[in-house]
Amino acid sequence: MEHSTALYRRLLADPGRPLPLLRDELGWSQHEFDTAVAELRLLGLLQPTASTGSGLAAVSVTTAVRHLLGTADDHLAELFAAVRHTRDSVEHLHARYLPLQADGPGDGPGHHLVHGADRIAALLEDAARGARTEALSLRPGQDQSPGALDAKLARERIALGHGVRLHTVYPAAALRHPAVLAHVQQLTAAGAGIRVAHSLPLWMIVVDTTLAVLPAPGGAPDTALVVRDTAVLAVVRELFDYFWTAAWVPSDLLGRGVPDDRHREVLRLLSAGLTDQAIARKLEISERTVRRLVSDLTTDLGAQSRFQAGVHAARLGWL
Repeated sequence: MEHSTALYRRLLADPGRPLPLLRDELGWSQHEFDTAVAELRLLGLLQPTASTGSGLAAVSVTTAVRHLLGTADDHLAELFAAVRHTRDSVEHLHARYLPLQADGPGDGPGHHLVHGADRIAALLEDAARGARTEALSLRPGQDQSPGALDAKLARERIALGHGVRLHTVYPAAALRHPAVLAHVQQLTAAGAGIRVAHSLPLWMIVVDTTLAVLPAPGGAPDTALVVRDTAVLAVVRELFDYFWTAAWVPSDLLGRGVPDDRHREVLRLLSAGLTDQAIARKLEISERTVRRLVSDLTTDLGAQSRFQAGVHAARLGWL
């Protein structure tokens, strides 16, 4: 990380410097230099160009964030198309080969249908009590009645009480409802990991590597599809991981809501690629103060690095 940061600063200061010459000046081994270049390219901070001898140019953090978010949006569109295709295929298979019927042997060994809100609630409570390692869910729709939220909180506290890792993704718009926001704040306080996304394709719950609960084919009301087939579970888990990685922690669950003017200005200069020293000169404060402000921002944004802080800030509209 230190090597990539140093290289990024040098490339910003002297964009046309040939890379081999820059490596010699820095006194790094070829492996150290190649690793730093690879990390900067992965983060989008180095972009292909014909204007330099190396064929690469350093770009600002804001530009890198926009590029990464654009790429993520493209991947998301492809994933949505794949999800729609998969759901159409599943509905076709069920309509032709597995008509909706009462639970029973005809549902197949790897999956079955559960009918009725009470039976689904009992299934989810049993799953919460039986969970051992993790419980993952996407929640595009949320029953906002006090009874439903209280029942869900009770189930998830059972899983958390077992030391289960609980991760849930909600639509960002859902947290505009006070009841849902209070609910997720309680979950966060209990130890759950909560993130939000712009949109979600379907609701799902995955427990350990043994059970997934999905919408019933055709959107049948008060009916859920329970899946235990390992191959299908692997696909469902991969789908959850994709949305979890692309989601972010909402500002309502962070220690600070919207940053004050000083923190916002540091964030703006940081996203423009300025070093701590340059930010300190610009704002006429000490480098130590800049480092403290940057630390505040990364902590409040739930970020592991300055770059990740820039990504989260862009998603929250802070930039």
